[in-house]
Amino acid sequence: MGTKLKKTYKFAFYTSSLLTLVLSGLIVIYELVFHTVIWSSVLIYALVCFIASFFIIQYRVEHFIYRRVKSIYNSVSLLDAASLRKDSITTDMASLKAEVEKFAQDKKLEIESLKVRENFRKEFMGNISHELKTPLFTVQGYIMTLLDGAIKDKKVRKKYLKRASKGVDRLLYIVKDLDMITKLETGDMTLFREDFNLNEVIENVVELIEMKATKKNIEVEVISPEDAVMVSADQERIQQVLTNLIVNSIKYGNRDGYIKVSVEEFNEDKYSIKVQDNGIGIEEENLPRLFERFFRVDKSGSRKEGGSGLGLAIVKHILEAHEEQITATSSFGEGSTFIFTLQKTKPTTTKETTSKLGLFF
Repeated sequence: MGTKLKKTYKFAFYTSSLLTLVLSGLIVIYELVFHTVIWSSVLIYALVCFIASFFIIQYRVEHFIYRRVKSIYNSVSLLDAASLRKDSITTDMASLKAEVEKFAQDKKLEIESLKVRENFRKEFMGNISHELKTPLFTVQGYIMTLLDGAIKDKKVRKKYLKRASKGVDRLLYIVKDLDMITKLETGDMTLFREDFNLNEVIENVVELIEMKATKKNIEVEVISPEDAVMVSADQERIQQVLTNLIVNSIKYGNRDGYIKVSVEEFNEDKYSIKVQDNGIGIEEENLPRLFERFFRVDKSGSRKEGGSGLGLAIVKHILEAHEEQITATSSFGEGSTFIFTLQKTKPTTTKETTSKLGLFF
């Protein structure tokens, strides 16, 4: 604190001292010439001069610097003079410089953050418009064809209506996923926490995706403890997490490949669940964006496979709602591995609870 005061008032101190010496010297000379010198009066006079000079100089210099710096702020469009606080200005030029540099750096970071958000918004709008326009144009094309006369042909009418129905189903699928991820991000989705056997959920998921895996002759192997793996979570949402991860592995998997779903103890409180495949893999530069909405590693092939492009984003948000994390590792051309954790059932917990958790994106 002493160093700060010495730095801050250095200019005022030396200037006041100089003025005090000059004025006191003049008084001494005056009294020597005309009267006898009264040293006690000279000392009192010097002290009063020093104190008065110090505060006047300090105030004037601060006021001068504030006005000059504020005029600089006004002349530079990047900085905002309204945010300049008068009480933060001192005669210490090093502190003043640091304050201005910090202000400019903060503004620069703010501008960069806004640019990133703007780019993300543009990319998101472009992606969602692309996802929606494909089924919309499909439905519109079939309906227009029917209206142009094809409706009179029963065979054509039935075929085109079925195709239009598939397009509508695709739209509903995308809108449903968008609604879910919005609720997850805003914390409006309620999680129903309960104790359940994770092995049974994995078995159900494998049965559900069996047809998809069979089409590409992909073998799905489950490696889990024989005893019940009891976890505390929202069973329906965890089933969705596993479904999205396994379906994603099938989508990007090689024909005649494999998918391994393994469960093991992570620590005393949690289990670790791993979904591993030997598919096309993910390039290293794409890994940081893997859980973004509508981000696709293979922008052409994945669209043929369908999906909303929100699967992994939903997975990430569901697990964050459970206060869990998911990680992804991959070697391009060799496959990918997704690992997440779940809370073990506590021995004393017998009552089901409902929780509503906020999310951060």
